[in-house]
Amino acid sequence: MNLIIEGVKQAFLLLLEGDSELIQITLLSIKVSGSAVLISMSIGIPLGLLIALSDFPGRRLAVALINTGMGFPPVVVGLAVAMFLWRSGPLGFLNILYTPVAMVAAQVIIAFPIIAGLTLAAIQQLDPRLSLQALALGASRFQVLLTLIREARLATLAAIMAGFGGVISEVGAVMMVGGNIKGQTRVLTTATVMEVRMGHFAMAIALSIILMSLVFAVNYLLTTIQQKGETPWITHIWK
Repeated sequence: MNLIIEGVKQAFLLLLEGDSELIQITLLSIKVSGSAVLISMSIGIPLGLLIALSDFPGRRLAVALINTGMGFPPVVVGLAVAMFLWRSGPLGFLNILYTPVAMVAAQVIIAFPIIAGLTLAAIQQLDPRLSLQALALGASRFQVLLTLIREARLATLAAIMAGFGGVISEVGAVMMVGGNIKGQTRVLTTATVMEVRMGHFAMAIALSIILMSLVFAVNYLLTTIQQKGETPWITHIWK
């Protein structure tokens, strides 16, 4: 028990002092995971929308692949990316293994199926008459797409939150392709694992506090946007 109490005390001292290593690790975590989520959004949302609104041969296979991707084990993703980026691998000439770029690539592969799959499900749940009504009112196809996205915004934002949560808390893949190199590829999760192994519980606790605070802050921001102007329907019944 004393170990925990002392660890927490020292962790808060490190946070209050603004430890330079803590700041560097935190900023890199935000940069890597933020970039991965933005790229995943730009791929996943249009892909989910396209598959939800299209009928083509192999559609069920595409949906099954996306759903499978939502459950990809991170270590498998890390292994695949590492093999592709290895010196003798197909993309070894890029020389980006053990760099933040490789970490972003791995996190994109983890996050984009989550965002695509949840977006796909959200669009499929919309009333099909919504598109017909918009077209009947003279909306262009692009305007119809925007209308559908707007109607599914609650689920789409939930998809983004799920994608962010999946990558910011990930260890295996970023460890394999990033190498946890101090000052270069060390992020909050990999640094926490390393500090625990070394018995530096104060630093590990400080990293964990920052990680949880970061996750809460991002999700609170997205939840505020998601729930803005939304009133639970059940409240109308109980009034």
